[in-house]
Amino acid sequence: MRKIAVALSKGGVGKTTTAVNLAAGLARAGRRVLLIDVDTQGQAAKLLGCAPSAGLAEVAGGEMPPEQAIFAARENLDLLAGGRGLATLKRVITRKDFGGEQTVAEALAPLDGAYDYAILDTAPGWDALSVNALFYAGEVLAPVSLEIMTLQSLLDFNQSLAAIQRYHGALTLRYVVPTFLDRRVRKSDEIRAQLARHFGSQLCEPVRYNVRLSEAPGYGQTIFEYAPHSPGADDYRALAGRVMQDD
Repeated sequence: MRKIAVALSKGGVGKTTTAVNLAAGLARAGRRVLLIDVDTQGQAAKLLGCAPSAGLAEVAGGEMPPEQAIFAARENLDLLAGGRGLATLKRVITRKDFGGEQTVAEALAPLDGAYDYAILDTAPGWDALSVNALFYAGEVLAPVSLEIMTLQSLLDFNQSLAAIQRYHGALTLRYVVPTFLDRRVRKSDEIRAQLARHFGSQLCEPVRYNVRLSEAPGYGQTIFEYAPHSPGADDYRALAGRVMQDD
């Protein structure tokens, strides 16, 4: 089972949109996918138009086994929801004398091998939950909006990632995904060229700016359901294909 954390310290780069639509794209291709929301905002469920009664907080807090908290969101796509309960879990993790960074990994261990992919949607910033997600994951996919400040955030994030890799050597920054590409803005191509110089083969094809991507969550639909022939659907379909190529 491949475990991919969609992560970057900076907000506003399309992490949740990417996590949900990548998971949906993989599921639509016939893969078994578990989407794990590691964010106190719990946006993944809203984007999928569902309201699970339990989620990651209950599982990692020992209140129920993961099988009971998993919500069948779509065919081949299960959700382990986030939400406000994770704020309490975060406090519990920070109070542990040792091993707090493994709390989520230990709680989800019974699911190993049950899916082809686990996709983790992480919050902005660098807190106990983000660190837990990275200790559980084996790969990182970093969405990067094509802005100068986001490029610097990615370089900073890569340094922070190196600190975790000292204790979790299997973790790799596998994919860098440019988001909000607007070909009318010359700066976008310049930043993309800088990303190519820094990250080479890790750089994926960009996700173009597409208003349908911002509209779909309001209907509780993935981009494949809301606008299947849109550039956004094409781009996330291509991203899912890139990820599957590496199986």
